[in-house]
Amino acid sequence: MNAIVCLKEVPDTETRIQVRDGAVVEEGIQYVVNPYDEFALEEALQWQEKAGGRVTLVSLGPARARESILKGLAMGADEVYHLSDPAFLGGDAYATAQALAAAIRTLGEYDIIFCGKQAVDEDNAAVGVMLAEMLDLPHVSVVTDLELDFEAGTGRAEREIEGGKEVVEFSLPAVITAQKGLNEPRYPSFRGIRQARRKPFNTWTPGDVGLDADQVGAAAAKLEVVEILPPPERPPGRIIEGEPPEAAKEVVRLLREEAKVI
Repeated sequence: MNAIVCLKEVPDTETRIQVRDGAVVEEGIQYVVNPYDEFALEEALQWQEKAGGRVTLVSLGPARARESILKGLAMGADEVYHLSDPAFLGGDAYATAQALAAAIRTLGEYDIIFCGKQAVDEDNAAVGVMLAEMLDLPHVSVVTDLELDFEAGTGRAEREIEGGKEVVEFSLPAVITAQKGLNEPRYPSFRGIRQARRKPFNTWTPGDVGLDADQVGAAAAKLEVVEILPPPERPPGRIIEGEPPEAAKEVVRLLREEAKVI
């Protein structure tokens, strides 16, 4: 089994995000592996333990992402291909998927591709399915249970849908996007952390994957972020005083006349 896992660095959700002049202030932000990508990687590692083979990480991001990506190697992945070049910066989901697809074509043979269902920074939930379309592969998104038969070249996945579950059968190779509940990601062991820095860590430019600079990053993006704004401050709460009957009447009046919810 040869599995490819797409991994992204994102801001730690515990970090307080500040916005200045229409952009996020990056100073002081702590970065981590996208949590949904950890579910994707754990699933690949569990299938590697069952079927053998290799788990390869593919990531797109700035040079600083190296430290976050090393966690994937510490968890047990075999090697990394990091798309890191100034030309890759400023891309949207489309540009990211296009670059990842080119990298995966360059890598060649694989049986399955795993992605997280979405990244917690932008919440687009688009890269995985775009990647599948660009590679002309079947895909199943938001997967919570997975069965694979590599000899038969088939798979069966259970995915979340509104109001229930859906079971999908598919052929391999395919793209799977992982949802919380698919597994419980492991913690890197001390030995794994030590070995991570000795595993192959390859850095690729657009030319290494057969793309020109105008086919990646901001130049290839279909969307433009015009401005980023912090959420508006919540108005202060209101304390209604008085006896319960009068207070209840006042609450009803406010809900009807000001909030207009009744």
